[in-house]
Amino acid sequence: MQSQDRKIQAPVPNLETQAFWDACAQGKLMVGKCNACGKLHFYPRSHCPFCFSDNTQLQQVSGQGVIYTYSVMRRSPIPYAIAYVELAEGPRMMTNIVDCDLDQIRIGQAVKLVFKESEGGPPVPMFTPA
Repeated sequence: MQSQDRKIQAPVPNLETQAFWDACAQGKLMVGKCNACGKLHFYPRSHCPFCFSDNTQLQQVSGQGVIYTYSVMRRSPIPYAIAYVELAEGPRMMTNIVDCDLDQIRIGQAVKLVFKESEGGPPVPMFTPA
């Protein structure tokens, strides 16, 4: 089954996520980096989820990764795949797998970043087979 274009609801940025969405609008995928423990995390936030330091910043990542797990939503009017992608830099992010045959998606499959337009908001990071 081939994935189809579906409308993507616009994210609602808040004070903590605005810089992330601004970077998406520029075609950049950012994750959080803790300056105290050095670990990367997704979603970017003001406090490190590992050591709870508030000394964090955004860091751009390559947009390369592999599918950690996924599920195809077939009961939706337009079927789609939701997945956790493990980024090459380490963090895992929930996303969609797009622009591919949904029946050919596999755990461990290499994927690359694409941005999909949302309805009246910033583009949303998603992934397609590499």
